[in-house]
Amino acid sequence: MTGSDGRDRSGVHVGLADVRRLEDTVARLRAQDYRCGGGACGDAVAEALPRALELLGGTMRGKVRPRLCTAVADLCNLAGWTSFDDDRPEAALEAFAQALSLAVEAGNHDLQANIRYRAGRLLLHYDAVDPALTEFARGREAAGRARSPLAQAILSANQAWAYAKKADVTAALGCLGRARTEFADAAGAEPSPWAAFFGATDLAAMIGTVHAELAQVVDVRHGREGIPALVDAIDGYGPEMARSRSLTVIWLATVHALGGDLDVAAEAGREAIELAGVLRSPRTRQRLRTLSAAARRHRHDARAREIIERIELAGQSGQ
Repeated sequence: MTGSDGRDRSGVHVGLADVRRLEDTVARLRAQDYRCGGGACGDAVAEALPRALELLGGTMRGKVRPRLCTAVADLCNLAGWTSFDDDRPEAALEAFAQALSLAVEAGNHDLQANIRYRAGRLLLHYDAVDPALTEFARGREAAGRARSPLAQAILSANQAWAYAKKADVTAALGCLGRARTEFADAAGAEPSPWAAFFGATDLAAMIGTVHAELAQVVDVRHGREGIPALVDAIDGYGPEMARSRSLTVIWLATVHALGGDLDVAAEAGREAIELAGVLRSPRTRQRLRTLSAAARRHRHDARAREIIERIELAGQSGQ
C-alpha cells in the first residue's frame, strides 16, 4: 500500500502502541467536537484520516487487526459526525459508510450500532424520518448482537424522536419507556468511547427533546411535560458538552414559546442564541429555526418579536 507521501507502507509493522496512539487521537478530537462543534476539529479529523487508513496496509499480528479496524472505523465515524455538524451531509454519509465497512471487518457490533445511530440522526435532522427509522432499526439489531443495553437505549431514544416527528405519540412514548429500561440495564458497565456521552444527562435531554417535538406537532401540553427533563439536562451539561447544552437550551426556549410563556422563552432564547454563536456548529444554528417558528405563533407580542429579531440578526452576522 502506498502512503499519502508516496512511500510504500505495506512492509511497515503496526503494533498495539500504534493503535493506542490512534485511539488517543480520536478521544482528543471527539472531546473537541463536543466542546466546540464539528467546525472546530473537522480539519484535524480529515488530516488524521489518511495516516490512519495507511496503518491498515501494514503488517501486524492477528489480534491487532480487529482493534486497528475498530480505531480507524471510529475515526471515520467521528469524521461523519463532524461533517454532519458542519452541514456537509454528503461527506458525512460517505464517512459513515466507510466506518461501517471497517466496523463490520472488525466484527464490532457495538460500533456498528453507533454508526447506524449517527447516520440516522443525520437523516432525522434533514427530515428524512422513515430512512432514519430504518437506520435506527438496523442499529438496534447490531446492538442486540453486541448485547449492549446502552447502545439499545441510545437507539430507542432516537426512535422515540423519529416517531414524535411523525406525530405518533404512542410509539414515541413507548420507545422512551424502553430507552429508560435499557439505560437502567446498562448501569455499571463500562461504556464504549463512542457511546460514553450517553449518560443520565443525555437521556434527560432526549426525554425533553421527544416531548418538545410532540409539542410542536401534536399538542403544546407535551412540552410542559418535558420541561423538567430539559432543565435537568441543562443543569447536567458542563462546558465540555457545550454543543449539547446549546441544543437543549434551544428546546427549552422553544417549549416555553409554544406554551406562550414568553418571558421565560425570551430569557432562554437569549442564552440559546449566545451559545449557538460561540460554537462552530451550523447544525446548532439551524436548530434555532424551531425556536423562531414557535415564537412566530405569537408574533404580535413584543417578546416574541424580540426572539425572532435576535435569531434573524444572529443569522445575518454569520453566527
